[in-house]
Amino acid sequence: MKHIQSKSIHSTTVIGILKDGKAAIGSDGQVTLGTTVLKQGAKKIRRLYNGSVLAGFAGGTADAFALLQRFEEKLDSTRGNLFRAVMDFAKDWRTDRYLRRLEAMMIVMNNEKILLLTGNGDVVEPDDNIAAIGSGAPYALAAARALVNHSTLSARQIVEESLRIASQICIYTNSEFTVEEL
Repeated sequence: MKHIQSKSIHSTTVIGILKDGKAAIGSDGQVTLGTTVLKQGAKKIRRLYNGSVLAGFAGGTADAFALLQRFEEKLDSTRGNLFRAVMDFAKDWRTDRYLRRLEAMMIVMNNEKILLLTGNGDVVEPDDNIAAIGSGAPYALAAARALVNHSTLSARQIVEESLRIASQICIYTNSEFTVEEL
């Protein structure tokens, strides 16, 4: 009898940008199981806390949904204070036995801050106000940095173009985009 190896379902590429007082975050729609595409139009971006916070996730899909729900609870308990919610959430992520095993990353942002949350409970505030996660992250990040420095495009336009470039390079990133902005 052949052994079937269990693989997790993964969501890929998310990028967020703060530029000129605007926050934009976008993702592709691809969800994979190993090398098989399961879904093309997944929504990996959410508006939280009365639409004042944007969040995007990549990694193990079930893990990402669990983390997103826990983060939203922290955001509600801090009355929308993004930084405090992130710090409380990161502490829980590092110390909670269940959360530590979850394999996902998140980008959370408002009009003032963009923060990347890793699967180790780390919090990173990017120097250049650009964050990307998932399989296509290096491509989207490189494209976004070039566009921020060498164009007059808006935050939303940079997110869209960065995802388009990543989708042309990364086999785990498709061209079915969701973009939200504040």
